[in-house]
Amino acid sequence: MSDERRERIVSVLHSAFADLMSADPVAFRAKFRKMAAEPFAFYRGSACLFYADMTEEPDRWADERTSRVWIQGDLHAENFGTYMDGEGTLVFDVNDFDEAYLGAFTWDVRRFAASMALLGWRKALPDEAIEELVGSYARAYAQQVRTFAENPDDEMFSLRLDSTDGVLHQVLLKARLATRVGLLTEVTSIRDFDRVFRIGPGVRELEADERAEVEAAFEKYLDTIPSGKRSSSSLTYRVKDVVGRSGFGIGSAGLPAYNVLVEGRSQALENDVVLSMKQANVAAPSRIVDDEKIRAYFQHHGHRTAVSQRALQAHADPWLGHTELRGTGFVVAELSPYVADLDWSDLTEPADMLPVLEFLGRATAKAHCVSDSDSEQTLVDFQVEEAIAAAIGDREDEFVADVVEFADRYARQTRTDHALFVDAFRGGEIRGVESVESGSTR
Repeated sequence: MSDERRERIVSVLHSAFADLMSADPVAFRAKFRKMAAEPFAFYRGSACLFYADMTEEPDRWADERTSRVWIQGDLHAENFGTYMDGEGTLVFDVNDFDEAYLGAFTWDVRRFAASMALLGWRKALPDEAIEELVGSYARAYAQQVRTFAENPDDEMFSLRLDSTDGVLHQVLLKARLATRVGLLTEVTSIRDFDRVFRIGPGVRELEADERAEVEAAFEKYLDTIPSGKRSSSSLTYRVKDVVGRSGFGIGSAGLPAYNVLVEGRSQALENDVVLSMKQANVAAPSRIVDDEKIRAYFQHHGHRTAVSQRALQAHADPWLGHTELRGTGFVVAELSPYVADLDWSDLTEPADMLPVLEFLGRATAKAHCVSDSDSEQTLVDFQVEEAIAAAIGDREDEFVADVVEFADRYARQTRTDHALFVDAFRGGEIRGVESVESGSTR
């Protein structure tokens, strides 16, 4: 059985990443080395395996409506953090939309729950404590969905400075201390009385032809900013500098990216804005959702990422948009100074973690429930909170028990999968990753 599972892991990873591995085998060797470090890291980098497994996982909570809602797609314990929304409010929420798509709401809930079980195991928490944490998350999710169904102003709810306490409140306070000038000082310098990017590790200058291509793609991106979010300043959006970027995390290995420095609302140098223009990846859930209506809705994966983020956030980044470069979709968003992630290393005791899990359950429910007939998109034409509340009905205890059972079972499977993956990677069974030792490409 272990041999069959190892072959499945290798097959799924190769199917998902073959083209990217071929384009940048060094980046994927680094990705796989990071995934090999421990089970949680493996889980973070293998969303494609999770969704392949979901095709065989029974789901009594998914019906015609609840199986086709907007989902974050890679919801794990480290994909929450702060951002400054389009209204200028600091919010703690889901903060990564690279894998966002339409699918069963339970996929997000299950993926987060299993990640929490892995995190709890890494912290050497007893099974009973892990079950309590996961159960608290699932129950908070179900109760918040019901609250939204009974009180339809769901877009008004968010985790802010005035609605949080404890650890999440501290994360928001930390984000509040950041400044745009601080970010600009870190990544730019002044040359000839204007800002340009600093060149250093992970940052490269562009040849004239490549820069011209990126600037042309940037011009196309401007047309994708919704009219209600467009700046009225005649100065905004003027490009000052462009550089290539590399060195992203586990999920974005091998994806080409650029940073674009643009003029802010005035000629004052502290108003300049840094934008990220990153090639969008194939969303992991899209590999198992066989729905041509959904697939045809998106121009490319950059468009899919931007539309998904606008659907899942009530007030998304006003700079959010998309473009094409060399026939491939890119997503464009501000590189914001107001991003602060939840540091799980600071949370070691279940009593301290429980209130955090309740907040995260509520945040997950909010993301799902704002992405419906009240948002700008048109794929989901019903009230998500009503659909999910109806699916769960008066079986909240059963729903929570199902999530807890899945989290325990899948976390155990992931720990086994991690060991199988390490053996396969060390043995050269993953084709397309260049080997340093032999100098060959498998």
